[in-house]
Amino acid sequence: MDYLRQLQAERPLLFGLALLVAFLVGFRLALFVVELVIGPFGLPAWAPIVILVGGLVLIARRQQR
Repeated sequence: MDYLRQLQAERPLLFGLALLVAFLVGFRLALFVVELVIGPFGLPAWAPIVILVGGLVLIARRQQR
């Protein structure tokens, strides 16, 4: 954790790039898992994205309470 704080202070562009890559990889991984779970149901291609974003919104709303 200290390494990340040091990286953020000393090299903010590298820290931002690493954070962006981590979010993109995490989103793709979560989307892949959702696709695996709902794949057999024959839903449209946009359904996994809607389910994932809807789930993230529900999590965020519960954390605000």
